[in-house]
Amino acid sequence: MDCWKEAISHSWIYPTMIICANGFFTTMRPSESFLTPYLTGPDKNLTTEEVTNQILPVWTYSYLALLFPVFLLTDYVRYKPVLLLQGISLIVTWLLLLFAHGVLAMQLVEFFYGMVTATEVAYYAYIYSVVSTQHYQRVTSYCRSVTLVAATVAAVLGQLLVSLADVSYFYLNAISLASVSLAFLCAFFLPMPQRSMFFHRKDAPGPVPGPAKGLAVSAARRPSSCQEERSPDPAARAPRPQPQAGNAGPLRHTLSVLLQLGRDLRDCYGSRQLLYWSLWWALATAGFNQVVNYVQVLWDFRAPSHSSAVYNGAVEAIATFLGSATSMAVGYVKVNWDLSGELALGIFSALDAGSLLLMHFTDNIWACYAGYLAFKACYMLLITIATFQIAVNLSMERYALMFGLNNFVALVIQTILTVVVVDSRGLGLDISTQFLIYGSYFTVITGIFLIRSMYTIISIKCRNTRAAAESTAP
Repeated sequence: MDCWKEAISHSWIYPTMIICANGFFTTMRPSESFLTPYLTGPDKNLTTEEVTNQILPVWTYSYLALLFPVFLLTDYVRYKPVLLLQGISLIVTWLLLLFAHGVLAMQLVEFFYGMVTATEVAYYAYIYSVVSTQHYQRVTSYCRSVTLVAATVAAVLGQLLVSLADVSYFYLNAISLASVSLAFLCAFFLPMPQRSMFFHRKDAPGPVPGPAKGLAVSAARRPSSCQEERSPDPAARAPRPQPQAGNAGPLRHTLSVLLQLGRDLRDCYGSRQLLYWSLWWALATAGFNQVVNYVQVLWDFRAPSHSSAVYNGAVEAIATFLGSATSMAVGYVKVNWDLSGELALGIFSALDAGSLLLMHFTDNIWACYAGYLAFKACYMLLITIATFQIAVNLSMERYALMFGLNNFVALVIQTILTVVVVDSRGLGLDISTQFLIYGSYFTVITGIFLIRSMYTIISIKCRNTRAAAESTAP
């Protein structure tokens, strides 16, 4: 009872419950696993080529255009208004999906969905601004877990309604509209934060534990420029404070914030190890997003929805479960990631490449499903490792910066892939050939990190041999 009263007095339970409810209803969209069959079916009557080469690329372009300004706006307006904007964008997206027709209308759907994904940064950033530091790890696990649960529930519900109740894709989208509308209502009840990470920060914010930080305390050695000092004084560990808005004009204050962001990024990317983890993050995330965005088109090509049973929801549910299981397994693996991390990146990237090439060369839909499950599980395993390797011992501001910039670079790479490979104004390749390109892309990533890992291991062994020889010399 005393613990409960103390928690209430620190006001972390209420905002955590509301933000988790918002996250659940935002993610609980049973129609999402069946988007391509819906667009190419009798409801919208679009061709596969229109969906692949004209409609889906718009999401990538709008996401890229909106990501950086929305990232700054999110911090400046202190998160809640951006969560409301996300809710409005979701509602508009599903209203258009339900009642609009034609290529242009569906391109508008992808634009608003790009707004939704650009505003996702506000979901995780919000909770850190309204709860105290000692609750960060707990609320992070709650927020992440509830979205995984919602994604699984949505995929299973969609599959059951389609396979057992013969519910049309239109009504699945109606259920999704109801869910995102509830998410919008939840956002109204969130308390307004009084601080943010950059524009409205306190003088001495404490460090935020990254995902699985407690499992990776000794994971990566950072240079002192990007590592927090081991001082008992919290103010000594904090990043340099920003000038307060009241001491300078708004423009001058904004410029000082941007300059500080630049200095923080320079310091953090000065660590060679962080640089390599970030390079893999950007390259692999670009490929992953591209695969997830177009895999339904490949499935519909292998087993057309108008003549075959569709199991997209079941596959997505299993993929989500495998992804969460592999992510959790990382916490129980005791590995020196300094030595073996790049080797793991190379090996599992090779499995990703093999899975995508299998999806290209096989005509069997079940083999395609299996390839996708293996691909997503390997990616989720590696992105979890990369996340805590980057997050450990970083302040909240620097972690958020590296997370944001890595995703921005990934989005730039993804946009290049989209323009060249997918867009009708580029090569406009068919969906099977696209997956040959994606498999080759991950093969290149594999080569980069296997070569790098061999160089690292050989260098360490040579240093150890030299040190041993020097220690035994008379």
